[in-house]
Amino acid sequence: MTGLLILSSSLNPRDGYKSFNIENICKLVENFYPGNFLGDEKIHLKCELQHYGLDVPVHPDLKNLSTPGDLCHGFVTTEKAYMYPLVDRLLKLVLTLPASTATSERAFSAMKIVKTCPRNRMEDEFLIAYLFLYIEKEIAEIISIDEIINSFYLIKERHTHLK
Repeated sequence: MTGLLILSSSLNPRDGYKSFNIENICKLVENFYPGNFLGDEKIHLKCELQHYGLDVPVHPDLKNLSTPGDLCHGFVTTEKAYMYPLVDRLLKLVLTLPASTATSERAFSAMKIVKTCPRNRMEDEFLIAYLFLYIEKEIAEIISIDEIINSFYLIKERHTHLK
């Protein structure tokens, strides 16, 4: 994860694109996004980055940006996303990775807590429902016991009356 952050910082526009480094960006693509860029696209990305390095840091609307999010927004407003589509794709991948990684890690952490040895034979549907309730505690707290009983009762007739 540290390597990813270090290599991703090469796309940071802070301080006049001081950290811009083509080799690090190519390593980022090679190590972390090999499935998102085909063989030829990796070669074209290097060419795009060379043009990008000469063009974007001096563009009046993209000069004083401080975050990759600002850069992504600036790419759209200045239409540089069409000039540098591979750089734009990489920028979007880098920006969305923390959100997708955090969600996955949160789910796996919850699974470690929920799926213990006594609960090891739990069926997938039940496990998914249980994990959902565990992860989304705020939503689960809103649902009242009476609502659960009413929903359960409406599914089918029971031998014992719940109400």
